[in-house]
Amino acid sequence: MIRYALICDNAHEFESWFPTSAGFEEQARRGLVSCPVCGSGKVERAIMAPNVARTDLGPKAPVRAEEPSPAAPAPLALMGEKEKALREMVAALHRHVRENAEHVGERFAEEALKIHHGETRERAIYGQATPEDARMLHEEGVDFLPLPGLPDSRN
Repeated sequence: MIRYALICDNAHEFESWFPTSAGFEEQARRGLVSCPVCGSGKVERAIMAPNVARTDLGPKAPVRAEEPSPAAPAPLALMGEKEKALREMVAALHRHVRENAEHVGERFAEEALKIHHGETRERAIYGQATPEDARMLHEEGVDFLPLPGLPDSRN
């Protein structure tokens, strides 16, 4: 992981972690990096001094990390408008499915297969399926789609 000092076009400075240098470039290109202060998507890497340990001076006493000041909270990574809109779309999709389909729980694969083979009436259903169940349904030619997780369900 690489920690970058970043700066937006409004001169707000902040930091963020990325898996690689290319990871930052890709996320910035896709508009996924935004300023936590003003939300600007025009973000660049700021000039940084690398922290390189010297081995010619012998062992060094451990440096105690500064305690954060309670008056100045640490900056948080905030969601931009695109992320907020995407979360709302996923939540709306879940509401639509709940209101317009029957929840069959863990019997999803069984019910979907019965509908596909005409053994039960055709209707919209939703529920849970294991990866093995999904593979089997796909091989049988059953049309189905996974629902993305609800926003904040795992945050």
